[in-house]
Amino acid sequence: MGRAVIVNASVHGTDNRVALDAIAASGGAYRAVANIDDTITEAGLRELHEGGFRGCRFNFVRHLGDVPDKSVFDRVVKRITPLGWHVDLHFDAIDLPVYAEMLVRLPVNYTIDHMGRVKAADGLDQLPFKTLIELMQRDKKCWVKVCGCERVSSAGPPFTDAVPFARRIVETAPDRVIWGTDWPHPNVMAMPNDGDLVDLVPLFAPEPELQQKILVTNPARLFEFDD
Repeated sequence: MGRAVIVNASVHGTDNRVALDAIAASGGAYRAVANIDDTITEAGLRELHEGGFRGCRFNFVRHLGDVPDKSVFDRVVKRITPLGWHVDLHFDAIDLPVYAEMLVRLPVNYTIDHMGRVKAADGLDQLPFKTLIELMQRDKKCWVKVCGCERVSSAGPPFTDAVPFARRIVETAPDRVIWGTDWPHPNVMAMPNDGDLVDLVPLFAPEPELQQKILVTNPARLFEFDD
């Protein structure tokens, strides 16, 4: 593995020093996604950017905490726009239709975590998944992470019932899909085997050219890795 992206853990709050230190230790091989709010100073924001951060994240999943204050969210987005950062968004599937129009109006790229946390048992025609696919079709700012198969799956290990969802996402916008480990898998009912999760990649993207895009080319573009 030549490159990696660290998503700053929620337990650190808005303290991003651990990820900042990891990027420095990597010699430029890592990038990161920050946890910030509108209290961050311009100097603090610039430090993160120069240190290798290329996005910030917001959690809209209710059982993990309060939904972000809309005014704070808007102010943060306005401040990161000149830097070319994207926003990483974690939703409950049921809320995707509610937030769809807000997402289309965003002035920056955004990534939707864990395939929108849709439930495999509800099928490919469920409204949240149809909303996700429609967003990818109509909005070129919309990226999706084909990760979290253990969260999407209704059948359990090895989570292959999540594969059709990932496949549909990859087919819809192959240039705006990235993969992630979701390690260390916080807040799961049963700890997955990471080997099982990696083994799903060639199932939903058997073509070598798609694997190259999902694992290398697309994240390199989104996170501004040097060629």
